[in-house]
Amino acid sequence: MISIIQSIHVLVVLLYSFYPTIEADYHVIPDEAIRLRILAEDDRDTSQALKLEVKDEVVQLIDDWVMEIDQIEQARNLIHTQLDEIEDVVNEILEENGHDLEVSIDYDDEVGFPAKVYDGAVYPAGEYEAILITLGEGKGSNWWCVLFPPLCFVDFSSEAKEQPEQDAEVESEDEDVEVSFFLLEWFR
Repeated sequence: MISIIQSIHVLVVLLYSFYPTIEADYHVIPDEAIRLRILAEDDRDTSQALKLEVKDEVVQLIDDWVMEIDQIEQARNLIHTQLDEIEDVVNEILEENGHDLEVSIDYDDEVGFPAKVYDGAVYPAGEYEAILITLGEGKGSNWWCVLFPPLCFVDFSSEAKEQPEQDAEVESEDEDVEVSFFLLEWFR
């Protein structure tokens, strides 16, 4: 009986020793960050391609502005004063591609983001400071990155997977799952 208790104790200690690593992967983006989120009209290939073209131009534009800035307040002020220019760039891209979509551009500190997993790191769902560009009805897949500090070289959409709870439940219904307890198996 004592060896079982000792084994459980060792297991608990081992599990807790990995907790800081898991927690560190969870907080990759600095608290003082400005994000960019772009919502496509829908999930058709043409809408997604248009979203990515908008992303390329807007990221390049804003990167040029904030490259030499190291204070978040400076970045905020600059972005606030340049929202019309961002809208002009987006409308120009839409026009060049023959799209007559409504465009909404908002800069707010409470833009909703879904949870994502990218390259083993978890980006939690929540409300974040961001520029939100909505193309048309904005019912398509989104793309996002961190504009300030400039982290948009990481593409959070190509490998990132949203983690809706409903999908996880559906997937588990389709699979045969066998549950076993390591400690019970070990002592058999």
